[in-house]
Amino acid sequence: MNREKMIQRLKAEKEWDFIIVGGGATGLGTALEAASRGLKTLLVEQFDFGQGTSSRSTKLIHGGVRYLQQGNISLVLEALKERGILRKNAPHLVYDLPFIVPVYDWWEGPFYGIGLKFYDMLAGKEAFGPSKRLTREETIHCIPTIEQEGLRGGVIYHDGQFDDARLLINLAQTAEEQGACVLNYFKADQLIKENDLIKGLEISDTENGEKYHVYAKAIINATGVFSDSIRKMDEPDCKPVISGSQGIHLVLNARFLRSETGIMVPHTDDGRVIFAIPWHNRLLVGTTDTAIDSFLIEPVALEEEITFLLKHISRYLDKAPKRKDVLSVFAGLRPLVSNVESESTAAISREHSILISRSGLVSIAGGKWTTYRKMAEDTVDQAAIVAQVKPKISKTKQLAIHGAQARNTQNHLSKTYGSDDSKIETLLKENSEYSKKIHPDFPFLIGEIIWAAREEMARKIEDFLSRRTRWLLLDAKVAMEVAPLIAERMASVLQKDAAWIEAEIESFRQLAKNYDLNGN
Repeated sequence: MNREKMIQRLKAEKEWDFIIVGGGATGLGTALEAASRGLKTLLVEQFDFGQGTSSRSTKLIHGGVRYLQQGNISLVLEALKERGILRKNAPHLVYDLPFIVPVYDWWEGPFYGIGLKFYDMLAGKEAFGPSKRLTREETIHCIPTIEQEGLRGGVIYHDGQFDDARLLINLAQTAEEQGACVLNYFKADQLIKENDLIKGLEISDTENGEKYHVYAKAIINATGVFSDSIRKMDEPDCKPVISGSQGIHLVLNARFLRSETGIMVPHTDDGRVIFAIPWHNRLLVGTTDTAIDSFLIEPVALEEEITFLLKHISRYLDKAPKRKDVLSVFAGLRPLVSNVESESTAAISREHSILISRSGLVSIAGGKWTTYRKMAEDTVDQAAIVAQVKPKISKTKQLAIHGAQARNTQNHLSKTYGSDDSKIETLLKENSEYSKKIHPDFPFLIGEIIWAAREEMARKIEDFLSRRTRWLLLDAKVAMEVAPLIAERMASVLQKDAAWIEAEIESFRQLAKNYDLNGN
């Protein structure tokens, strides 16, 4: 992907079928769905692709055991079906992860065993693996660091794991290959109306302030937790539909788990499910569910959330992690559709809703990562009615995502970039420096900085350190240490000056402070 070429296309087109606002999972999924069905599609994202909720998930593609507990069978069925489709279409990034539910009370074994067998049954031929009861010895063998006092055994089951931000970049690449124009760092300033009907959008390039008037047969609002702000551009007095909820994750050294099997805690003090999962040679623990009143592009973990996760995961590990052991903490916001009958955000369904205003604004709200493709399909179907266009039949169930190839866990480039690994290998030959590691304790290469800036539209060092790689999430302290090198290398590709380098380093350090609990 090349941003300058995208901008040239933006200038050349007179009218689009769809303009999509929002570059997260829902927006990029919708861009791919629309473009692959033959529709002329433009997507604009105010920040970087996935800078909001879509890069801050628990890194699971799953049916949703919690929804099974709530009796929401239809949502579980839909998610399990989509889970299977995504593993088939993006096998380099979506893969099986076994989980153990530890059993400490006599009733838990049969209770969770039966429930997870039902989960297997719902998955049918798309199941990732069979669930089964484990003895105490088998449970300890799978997770040597499990708390053994009072342990009776466990129940093992299988779900999907992925790298959310990497999949998002691959979705953007696939959308472009299908004909979409996708632009990061483009802000939607205001709607353009004629006779009270939406005809277009005024947008601006946040890098240089240049403004554009773009026109379309339909405008799609796919901004997640920020959906109401776009809806208010259309109808200032519209009733909000998004309910605020924040979840955080702690990242710890892998020694606290020492296993390729995750732990699922089915019931915490506030009724949530939490996970402890291996991810990029770290232990990821999450998540919380905290009601919030306002939405920030960079949400910050609250002290009570940090304490909550440390307290609960300590009950299941033989060595309790402390605050000083946290390598990084990150927070994300959930785009939950409001339900006035619910007393807590933990009880709100993530089923998506499509709203169409009197002036023709199409808003897609709610949903979850796992079902992004189905949400996109539904959105395109509804937006096509507004636009009075007839798209081709959806083909995204069978459409391979950019980079799709068999997963190779032994090769860093293959595991991260899929089939682009050969192209990166070619790039590494351009300069002997490119094959060198950026930091001795991490696999990332200098050449990956060049690749991100040239081919993946990374525009800031945060884009590289947080989303093209996951460095900021894996170790905030080390991410700050390597920031100057990243800035210098990106500046050489993006043709930026010393002032840009200095500003980027300072901006990133201020950002990284929110990820670093220990004040490094």
